[in-house]
Amino acid sequence: MIPFAGWNLPVEYSGLLAEHKATRQAAGLFDISHMGQIRATGPGALAALEVLLANDPAKLKDGEGHYTFLLNDQGGVIDDLFLYRLGPSDFLLVVNASRHVEDLALLSKQKSNVSFVGSPGSTAGMALQGPRAPAILSKLIQGDLSNPSLPPRNHIRQYTIAGHLVLVGATGYTGEEGYEFFMERKAGPKIWDHILATGKSEGLLPCGLGARDSLRLEAGFPLNGQDLSPEITPVEAGLGFFVDLTRPRPFLGRTAVETQKKSGAPRVCIGIKGVTGQPPPRHDYPVFRGDQRIGVITSGVPSPTLGHGIALALITAPAPPCGQDLEFEVRGRRVPAKVCHRKFLGKR
Repeated sequence: MIPFAGWNLPVEYSGLLAEHKATRQAAGLFDISHMGQIRATGPGALAALEVLLANDPAKLKDGEGHYTFLLNDQGGVIDDLFLYRLGPSDFLLVVNASRHVEDLALLSKQKSNVSFVGSPGSTAGMALQGPRAPAILSKLIQGDLSNPSLPPRNHIRQYTIAGHLVLVGATGYTGEEGYEFFMERKAGPKIWDHILATGKSEGLLPCGLGARDSLRLEAGFPLNGQDLSPEITPVEAGLGFFVDLTRPRPFLGRTAVETQKKSGAPRVCIGIKGVTGQPPPRHDYPVFRGDQRIGVITSGVPSPTLGHGIALALITAPAPPCGQDLEFEVRGRRVPAKVCHRKFLGKR
């Protein structure tokens, strides 16, 4: 267990490699109760979110969700989050633990007939990920005639699981098929145990932060505070397509992001793959092209699936082509690497 944004969270249960493999080949269950759940309700909820969030919430129909950003005036990322529309004036924001209080304070400045409610520790959440996740969820919702089918990708539905109402969104942070469960805190332990028992025959394992980090990086997903920050914009992070500039309404950070989209960003995010048998790239290692330092590793791990180190790096624009030789530095030693696509496992 380690401290994380005011929580104690598990690094591993049975071991990082076993948990990573289980999620890629069968299924893994992650406790995400540290993630903030903020409910926005009231007749002014949509209007308030439209002026705050980078991806247009008005595009969402009831029961749909999408990835989005809360930006500062410079276009930097205060938080990356997932937004679900539960009803015409009812939204659920799933935010990062380290930004929960800050996000809530910023959201609550909106006074136009909207209420934002969400206190750290008041809710529970978990993520069921892996190729066997749909089969496990099908077993969990058997007998719930009000919602007998699974939610499609980027949709959310309510089910009764182990006697408790649970919102289940079809998304995740591993690159595999999967679902995220949201519920009252008191229901959390019972739901956790019930999912593990139901999925045991499918190869389900409980998973910690270690496997979550290697899985998400293999899929090319960013980590808030490293690959995204108030000093890094979505355009620099290679995620500018989640910023909707087609709508006329202004929103926080729009001018800065619009300028970068038109004129180009000063930095770009690239993928880096290491060499088998060499030290893996890690966060904050400097990156070099020849004798010139061009940037820094923002996230790096040894990939259990690929067998070599992988990393995301933020470097000075323009981006070098895939296949170009680079180096990163480990305790004064240069280690060879190559530029590659940021989705290290390709489309999944």
